[in-house]
Amino acid sequence: RPREICILSRDRVTNYEMERGARNHSFKAVGRARQLRSNMSVGESILWECIRRDKIGFKFRRQVPIGPYIVDFYCPEVSLVVEVDGEQHQNQTVYDSKRDMYLRSKGIHVLRLPSLDLCGGVANQWIDVIQRRCEELRAL
Repeated sequence: RPREICILSRDRVTNYEMERGARNHSFKAVGRARQLRSNMSVGESILWECIRRDKIGFKFRRQVPIGPYIVDFYCPEVSLVVEVDGEQHQNQTVYDSKRDMYLRSKGIHVLRLPSLDLCGGVANQWIDVIQRRCEELRAL
């Protein structure tokens, strides 16, 4: 497995480990992603504890800059983004659909989960959905 290699240029960070469009993000995005990693929502924290360290057989990264966006969770092996949608996403459907179109154009699949489901005790069902989706994408 290749080590993570970053090349820093004047205005970009290129991460060779992340394929299919998950590169060319700004230094500002990297700083913002670090900030988001330390301030995750309750739903994101619950999901992270369930999928971190290959617990479901796939490695995920959290708060990953991809192009102009920062995604909640990303599995580079199968190019899957998992987004935890809180209440604020009800008011930004246009932004979310534009973001999803950008990610799809880079060959990245998007799975959106409602935050309330993760906090409401249905997290295990969503973990099964994520694992099945990863397995489907690996088989492609």
